Amino acid sequence: MPVITSVINLKGGVGKTTLTIALAHYLAVEHGQRVLVVDLDPQTNATIALINERRWRERDQRGQSLYQLFKDWLDGSREFEINQAIVQRTSNVMGGIPGLDLLPSSIRLHKLQDKITKASDLDEFRDGSVYTLRNVLGPVIGQYDHVLIDCPPNLGIITLNGIAMSRYFLIPVVPDILSTLGVPLVLDRMADFALRARHEIYGLGIVVSRYRPQSRLHKQTVMDMRRDVIPGIHPPVFETIIHEASEVAEAADVDVEVANLRQKFGGAGPHRQFSALAREYLHQVMS
Repeated sequence: MPVITSVINLKGGVGKTTLTIALAHYLAVEHGQRVLVVDLDPQTNATIALINERRWRERDQRGQSLYQLFKDWLDGSREFEINQAIVQRTSNVMGGIPGLDLLPSSIRLHKLQDKITKASDLDEFRDGSVYTLRNVLGPVIGQYDHVLIDCPPNLGIITLNGIAMSRYFLIPVVPDILSTLGVPLVLDRMADFALRARHEIYGLGIVVSRYRPQSRLHKQTVMDMRRDVIPGIHPPVFETIIHEASEVAEAADVDVEVANLRQKFGGAGPHRQFSALAREYLHQVMS
């Protein structure tokens, strides 16, 4: 079985999708891992970072996105086909990376979120709505070493589909007051869900992203986070810190082919940081 990790924060703009995409790339290229990225966020940022918008729209219109999966659950239909929906060999690095696959999202998921919630049993999860994703991935999950789930900045029913099949979760944060305030809420909700759904999920760690080394606030916040870690209760803060860099934002452009990860993620600094993050991640999940 693969290592399944949800990447989540209840605040947007913390580098959640960037972290997911970069980690997937470095696991696949530098460590030869077979990786599936599941984009649960209706903003579709992870999807558009792995395949271009034209290709995504064509697939979405053919029912080859997560919109069709959740629509099937609501309607009682069976139009979604997992083998057709997964996009293989994604990315603009080397014309596509073998072993880096994608289950794409859809902006139309916004339309379904409230309907699914109203039709779901959120007390005991008896109706299976939170297991829709897990069930459909069952036949293919064994093909992968890692599944990385890019979650929306909420804990709605679609997000819970990712949590319900995950062994771990990662919390990316910008080291400021607003971003870190949401961490205790994520931990509380995870513990509550784990108890009610009888599902074991562990906080793998907090990843500091968009770090500005010249910022006094950022430095102090990182020190405070490391000091406040309580083993067994509060997940650790990863040693690897991802600095803010314009090149990282430009990595989302998949229309221009690049030759390697250094070109995609921007020079020595970001390249070294993401490479170190992948090594640290592997060490954490394999230890």
